[in-house]
Amino acid sequence: MPRPDKIEAVKEIVADLKATDVYFFVDYRGLTFAESAELRARLTKADATLKVVKNTLAKIAAADAGVEGLTELLQGPTAIAYCHGDPVGVAKVIQDFIKEKKKAAIRGGSLQSTLLGSSEIEHLATLPSREQLIAQLVGLIASPLTGLVDVLNGPIRNLLVVLGQVQEKQAAAA
Repeated sequence: MPRPDKIEAVKEIVADLKATDVYFFVDYRGLTFAESAELRARLTKADATLKVVKNTLAKIAAADAGVEGLTELLQGPTAIAYCHGDPVGVAKVIQDFIKEKKKAAIRGGSLQSTLLGSSEIEHLATLPSREQLIAQLVGLIASPLTGLVDVLNGPIRNLLVVLGQVQEKQAAAA
């Protein structure tokens, strides 16, 4: 008979898995308590939460939540970073932390029901943030419009230059 605290832990993991469709699995071996608290704080700023889970309970919770393929990611000490905002930003925070501390490792994750390996998450971390992508898109849309405005203003500008020259000639002749 399962203990009530374990049943509650499984329910909490199920709720977390259902609350978001983006999460990353981190092997937190070697991290001190202060370092794990620092990682949690950084992830909180990136709109994510980090929770250490027991693998057996996480496997049960994944089955209950209808999430498949997580068993190979749940090996050894595991923490799950649940992303509630921009997945690229969260992946960058985790990757930067791992590079800085030279401890821990990212095992993989799930991005909208697609399982990702550690190399794919490293690639995800190199992408521009959502805000940067939007700015680039706006720039791409605005560039042709700016060119069109310049083309449409050209004849009017030329007409004004010619009228200005005619006015100068008439002023000089008078």
